[in-house]
Amino acid sequence: MSDWAPDVECLQGFDEDEWARVERHYAGRLLAYVSRRVMDVQARDDIVQESFLGAVRGISTFDSLFTFEQYLFGICRNRTIDFLRRRKSATIGASEEDEDRRVPLDDLVREEETPSGIMRVADIRGQGRSLLAGILRDWVQETWLADEFRRLMVIEALFSGGWRNRDTWRRFDLRDETAVAGIKFRALKRLRDLAAARDPSGALVPALADQAQDGGTQLDVAEIWRESRASCPARHWLARRLAGTLEDGPREYLEFHIDEMSCVWCEANIDDLRGQEDALEPLLERVRASTARYLRSRNLDTAGDAG
Repeated sequence: MSDWAPDVECLQGFDEDEWARVERHYAGRLLAYVSRRVMDVQARDDIVQESFLGAVRGISTFDSLFTFEQYLFGICRNRTIDFLRRRKSATIGASEEDEDRRVPLDDLVREEETPSGIMRVADIRGQGRSLLAGILRDWVQETWLADEFRRLMVIEALFSGGWRNRDTWRRFDLRDETAVAGIKFRALKRLRDLAAARDPSGALVPALADQAQDGGTQLDVAEIWRESRASCPARHWLARRLAGTLEDGPREYLEFHIDEMSCVWCEANIDDLRGQEDALEPLLERVRASTARYLRSRNLDTAGDAG
């Protein structure tokens, strides 16, 4: 499920050529994402430009547990939300902000149910989010490679969509609600094993679980699943869906993930794949000019410090 990714060390070294490749590779899908939410054409370009600038300015703090695309899309999402809030002309889609679909992580902390327990005060919060995002992606990857697409859809429906067992077993033609519970139990057991592998010291997971039980933080599995794009397929799978060349398992999963779970990131990628690259040139020129100015200023500062 991998896709092209830039050399982060080059990006952190403010390499203009590598940033230009990033802009060429991602501008279309960022614009497609923003275009679904913002009607103002000029504002769309501004948001994309600000997103790339934000990525350049924050690249020194890039967390390697996430992909660069997740990092960039997260910035774009935040810039879009900021714009919509300022304008008060639209609301964020229910697929992103619907509180009724959030799955409180506290509900997953009990030993018989939890993938890892997550929570703690500020010094552990970031580690907890990264840990949970990492183990969710690991689980999705191995489930995909095992061709267990129905199991993947069931868990995504429960964890990301907040579906109830009785709705889930009917949708996937399972025997009854106990079949759903069995799939969930096995998935959570595997997630605990993955969490232990990522934290061999054994110190982080119990600490986070204890904090979750104390109610110290409000993180949840659904939010982290969506923000980390835990189950988003690589771009070439989306291209194959458009071309109609997918086998039954991946095809059924992509239809569920995009059409029923309404994945905004995959929708943006598909819009970009359908679009015309030439139409991006004016935007790319703006983006390159603004990021180049910033990169050159940073490189001059670095050279001055060395001197």
